[in-house]
Amino acid sequence: MARFKYEGRDRAGKKNGVIQASSRREAMQKLKVQGIRVIAVEEVPETILTKDIAIGNPVKLQHMVIFLRQFSTLLKAGVTVVDSTKILAEQTESKPLTRVLTEVANELTEGNPFSEACAKHKRVFEPLFLNMMRAGEATGSLDETLERLAIHYEKQHQTRQKVMAALSYPAVVGVIAIGVVIFLLAAVVPTFVSMFEDFGGELPAITKFVLASSGFVQGYWYFLVLFVILLIVSITMIRKNKKSKYYFDSFMLRIPIFGPMLQKAVLARMTRTLSSLFSSSVPILQSLSIVEKVVENEVIARVIYHSRQSLEKGGSITEPMKKHWAFPPLVSQMIAIGEETGSLDAMLGKVADFYEQEVENTTDQLKALIEPLMIVVLAGLVGTIVTSIMVPMFEIFNNVQNF
Repeated sequence: MARFKYEGRDRAGKKNGVIQASSRREAMQKLKVQGIRVIAVEEVPETILTKDIAIGNPVKLQHMVIFLRQFSTLLKAGVTVVDSTKILAEQTESKPLTRVLTEVANELTEGNPFSEACAKHKRVFEPLFLNMMRAGEATGSLDETLERLAIHYEKQHQTRQKVMAALSYPAVVGVIAIGVVIFLLAAVVPTFVSMFEDFGGELPAITKFVLASSGFVQGYWYFLVLFVILLIVSITMIRKNKKSKYYFDSFMLRIPIFGPMLQKAVLARMTRTLSSLFSSSVPILQSLSIVEKVVENEVIARVIYHSRQSLEKGGSITEPMKKHWAFPPLVSQMIAIGEETGSLDAMLGKVADFYEQEVENTTDQLKALIEPLMIVVLAGLVGTIVTSIMVPMFEIFNNVQNF
């Protein structure tokens, strides 16, 4: 949609602003509905500064949770959907969400359903949100659906934060360790090279290795930078391609220590999303299709795809899950019980609770184990470099004493 700058008047007086529309005519119609008499309308040329170039969802998860809870409270208090949207557009701290809600409010004023208005902003409102809104509108329980969504996103945010905290600590310490080692090799070690050359004796193997490493860092540092850039670009390209992403995700789920934690986090996200969709009366096949898109792991997504196919052929959801290594027996057994008893949403909720708690316990254990391990690794790297310098210096000192 294009942006149009307008000048007009309403009952309060002169009014200027910017509105989004697919054409100039549509922009004038929107302004007319808002009670604004248009004086001038012109399209704003798109530039790098005005172009929306954000990657992924521009609205933070915590802002989305607050918005959903406040929306639900306003609806329960008897405030209309249109007024609630306008109020929240003014109150939210998220600028992208303010812009989107303002446009949604304009759509609602024109008589469009809330779900259809949100569907025009798919980068902010994912398929899970849109389908649950449609179900809430159909059943007349939009406030309850919003509250259920808020709980879903809150749980998702908490799990994601725990995983990120567990992964970020070793990553940060690793970067610091590499930075310290490169600094020592590039700036500190070279100052002792001339001293060792004057010494003329046979240098220890560890000193030769460190001096060779120092020479490489000084002479070919740009190769290291190029390697890092290529690694980042390669991972990005791999994750964009479904086939290569499948092997990447499979590798990530199988790596020691971190793999099981990532597996539990993905299963928690999958079961929580399915539980939320089933609770909102979204059809089961449609729910599986949505989860396949939002689960963010190609290995799990493929199993869900096969589960959907199995269900379409008259089979059970759990048949493909039982045969796959990424799904522990607990998941397939609990889902099978839910199918038999007709309480699939409740069973999936319990599985999600279990794995969310498992993620929390695993991250706490990892933090306790990784902290001393990273300290030992960092001390070992720095200690090796210091030892390689100190051993020849002691020999030089002994020779000077003997002389």
